[in-house]
Amino acid sequence: MTDRLNILLVGSGGREHALALRIASSPLTANLTVAPGNAGIGEIAECVAIAADDVPGLVDYAARNAIDFVIVGPEVALVAGLADRLAEKNIRAFGPNAAAALLEGSKSFMKDIVAKYGIPTAAYARFRDRDAAKAYVIEHGMPIVIKADGLAAGKGVTIATTPAEAEAAIDEALIGGRFGAAGSEIVIEEFMTGEEASYFALVDGETVVPLGAAQDHKAVGDGDTGPNTGGMGAYSPAPVVTRELERQILNDILRPLASAMVAEGRPYRGVIFAGLMIVPGPAGPKPRLIEINVRFGDPECQVLMARLESDPVALMLATAEGRLADLPPARWSDQAALTVVLCAEGYPGTPVTGTEIKGVAKAAAVEGVTVFHAGTKRSADGKLLACGGRVLNIVATGSDVAQAKTRAYRAVDLIDWPGGFCRRDIGWRAIEREAVS
Repeated sequence: MTDRLNILLVGSGGREHALALRIASSPLTANLTVAPGNAGIGEIAECVAIAADDVPGLVDYAARNAIDFVIVGPEVALVAGLADRLAEKNIRAFGPNAAAALLEGSKSFMKDIVAKYGIPTAAYARFRDRDAAKAYVIEHGMPIVIKADGLAAGKGVTIATTPAEAEAAIDEALIGGRFGAAGSEIVIEEFMTGEEASYFALVDGETVVPLGAAQDHKAVGDGDTGPNTGGMGAYSPAPVVTRELERQILNDILRPLASAMVAEGRPYRGVIFAGLMIVPGPAGPKPRLIEINVRFGDPECQVLMARLESDPVALMLATAEGRLADLPPARWSDQAALTVVLCAEGYPGTPVTGTEIKGVAKAAAVEGVTVFHAGTKRSADGKLLACGGRVLNIVATGSDVAQAKTRAYRAVDLIDWPGGFCRRDIGWRAIEREAVS
């Protein structure tokens, strides 16, 4: 029996609240601390005021407080080398080292790796010179996808439908410095037509343990209109990912990628979140890789944790220790899970913060519903206030996505927050499929 662990969870969003709830209830957990956490996490765990990107501060805290295991939520700390610095102190961490985290830290690096090893993805080219980039755009035509190379908080991608849009995106990154160093190089990609999906797996070198699929909603408005966001909602399972497509995702993308990283001297340990395009074709749909993320998605993590019946701490610890091959497959509920993200007015631009939120307890009392906090804090007199763009996640389970959606929006309507908004159509693709199945 593994000794019970003092665990430090890094992050402050809805993803971390969902993880914290499951970690706190694990029989492997002796004590849970979250840095920096939020108002909801503070109700179930101790929160410490260390920013998620403060690598020296996190390492110092873990070393001084006998932390046995650090679970890293956001990508920024992993790309900055948090796992490496913890290893130097003999502290185990869930999340890849900096060499492997470059899969998310640099889109150019990721594209070069998958191209080298024949993993299906969009055609692409890399640019630092704007004139060369613009010439490439003219040569290849519209629509076309322009991405900042580095981390840009989910805002570094432009799908250009006109040459003017493409040129503006190129100039913003390479000349205007909109993304800082993250935009000093750009990747220009072929536009892929199909349906997006997310797939998750645990990896500890060459062993790949599938977790399953989810589907999120990136655009801010109903009907997938308006600018992209960090995610306005998600559901799992994703009916678009059939058993045959899952087999292809594992055999054609994730297992070859894990082997490639070993061959490159950058073995990967952690969760891999593959952003995929399911592309139609005469021989049936095929998955093509859009991007790799080196952490759980947000809000996808919330619906995965709602369905996962295995102990996530046991899974994450085995990943960190290279023992995945010894574990039985992860167990999942047959129920569907769906989350609706409540955002502050102004998001994804500048959100209006400091507005009061009421009715959370009423929402959480709806059957099958859990409310996770993201951008929240408590005022001195105990009021719940918005302090970010994505503020609350309303997660519901049900016999299918349609029932989960009904429950989630019933809870949403019990929250009294004039300063907030959400999409009202989360889950529409899955519900259309359920209606004809």
